[in-house]
Order: sequence, then C-alpha cells, then structure tokens
Amino acid sequence: MTTVALFDIDGTLMTTGGAGRRAMRAAFGEVIGRAYDAALVEQILERYLERLEAEVARSPGYHVFDGVHTILEHAHALNAAVGLGTGNVERGAQVKLARGALNDRFAFGGFGSDAEDRTELIRAGAERGAARLGRPLSECRVIVIGDTPRDVRAAHGIGAVCLAVATGGYDVSALQKAGADLVVERLDDPRALAFLEGR
Repeated sequence: MTTVALFDIDGTLMTTGGAGRRAMRAAFGEVIGRAYDAALVEQILERYLERLEAEVARSPGYHVFDGVHTILEHAHALNAAVGLGTGNVERGAQVKLARGALNDRFAFGGFGSDAEDRTELIRAGAERGAARLGRPLSECRVIVIGDTPRDVRAAHGIGAVCLAVATGGYDVSALQKAGADLVVERLDDPRALAFLEGR
C-alpha cells in the first residue's frame, strides 16, 4: 500500500515557545471591542498572522524537536506523501515551519482553515495526499503523527493509524491510554521509523 503521512506541527514537530499564543492575544487586543461579525474574524486572523511572523522570528523558545529531520527523511525515502494535519491555518503553518527550514518538506496538508473539526481537517489532508499519489484514499495507508489524544481520535475517526510522540503536553502513558497505535518519546525512535514502513 502507498502511504500518506500527516504531521501535526505544535508539540509534534516543534515548539514556538508560545509565539502563537502571544500573537493571538495581541491580535485580539488590537481588534477587541467591536461587534462580532465575519469581517471581524478575518481582521483578527490577518492581525494574528502578521503578529505570528514577528513572534516566531524572535521567539527564544523556538525549537524543532530532535528526531524530526530523521523521520521526515525516512518518510520521503519511502516515497510517502508527506503532508501536514494541523489546526493551524495554512499561512500560519508556513510561518511556523519556515524558521526551522521545514517548509519544503510538506507539499500539502489538512489545515484549520479546512475545518474546525480535527477529524475533518485530517480527512482533507488524507484526501490531498492520496490525490498526490494518484490513488483512491481507500488504497492508501494513512498515518497521523501527533502529540495529543485529539490527534489519536482524529486518526481513528478516518480509519487511519496514529503514531504519537510525547514531545508535547502529554506523556507516553496518556497517549497510550488515548489509544495511539504506537507511542514514542522522539520521532527518530527505530520503532517509529519501522512503523512508517508498516512493520
């Protein structure tokens, strides 16, 4: 079977050291007090993205986790369709990845701008990955790589498997209890690389 690998960003690939939270707080602060409407949401999002670029660029806590480059190289070597499965909007995801020189590693994704529901945005990413492989989704093995129980639920919600990594806010035990198919402490664990291969 051909493989679609969907990576979460925050807590899985990296930490931005709170840059996203600071950018969102500043964006709300600039726009707060106006009546809620769709245009207001767009304004907040635009301000957030502007602030995010500055926050990520100067964040002393920004860090790409150990093992990320290894698993990405391995996934590409397997000719997997390597994309994102993240609650970030697409432009925000690109901002976060750029500082770590990771933008060129992901050709597609499922994003928060596709759907608010985690399962549905993962489904969008899986469908885009299958299309890149020229196969129906039913002929693809989809692996969601994430760091939270939400990632596990979303993966299982579309019939995918979940490789969970304990680099975010949940430890190995919590991720195992959530039902992850495999839990590792870092993404270059040999078990994680074998899991990508279907072993």
